[in-house]
Amino acid sequence: MKNTILEKIINKKLNSFKFNDCVYNGLQIEGCSEVNNIITGVTASQLLLNKAIKYKADAIIVHHGYFWDNEPKYIKGFYKNRLKTILSNNINLYSWHLPLDAHSTISNNFYIGKILKINIKGMLNPYLWWGKFKNYIYGKKLYKIIYSVFNRKPIYIFGDKKKKISSVAWCSGKGQKFIHQVIKHKIDCFITGEISEETTHYARESNIHFFSAGHHATEIGGIKLLSKWLNSNYLDLNVKFININNPV
Repeated sequence: MKNTILEKIINKKLNSFKFNDCVYNGLQIEGCSEVNNIITGVTASQLLLNKAIKYKADAIIVHHGYFWDNEPKYIKGFYKNRLKTILSNNINLYSWHLPLDAHSTISNNFYIGKILKINIKGMLNPYLWWGKFKNYIYGKKLYKIIYSVFNRKPIYIFGDKKKKISSVAWCSGKGQKFIHQVIKHKIDCFITGEISEETTHYARESNIHFFSAGHHATEIGGIKLLSKWLNSNYLDLNVKFININNPV
C-alpha cells in the first residue's frame, strides 16, 4: 500500500480533521513509498524504533509522535538520534493523538469502557466519557479490577471509601484537569491516567473516588484497536503492536 494512501485511510476512519490538536496527525516523517510491515506502539521512543528495525518495518504508527507545539525548535541529543534512526532506515512515522482518544470505537476511552465493563452513557466532553456499572461496586473492588486489567497499581484517592460506586467518568492520559466537570455532574468515580497534587484534595473534599491508572497504561487501547482494525480490513498489511513499558 502507498504510504500516502495509508495516511488518508486512517485520517478518514478517525475523523482526524475535526480536531484542533497540539501536534500533527498523520504522516509525520516520510519514508519508503510502499508500506507492508507496520509496527505500532504508544510512543515513538528509541526503544520502539529499535524494535521496528529488527522487525524490518516499513512504517511505525503511534499515539505520541513528534513535533509537539511545546517542544524545543531544534534537533539535538536523543531527538537527533531518533530522527537519524528513522531517516537512515527509510521508515514512515505516523502519529494520531486526540483522534485516538475520542473516536467512538477505535480509541483509548472506548477501550477503557470496554475492559472495565462499563455501560457507556455518553460524553461530558469529547475526551471525558461517562457511564454506569451494572451493579454497585465498592472502591476497594474497583481498585483490584483496575490493577488487573491495566497491570499497574493505581493511585486511589477517596473521601468516604464506604461510598458505593454506580456512575463513573474516565479520560485516558492526562485527564485530571477534568475532575471539576466530574464533580459538577455528581459522578461517583473518576478514572484517568495521571494525578496532580491538587487532585487529591478535590477528590477527598468532594467525596468522590479517584483512580490514577497511569498515562501509558490508559493509552495502550486506542493504538491496539487501530492495529486490529487495519489487520482485519487490509490484508496486504502486516501490523504488529509492541508495548514498550512505561511506569508513568
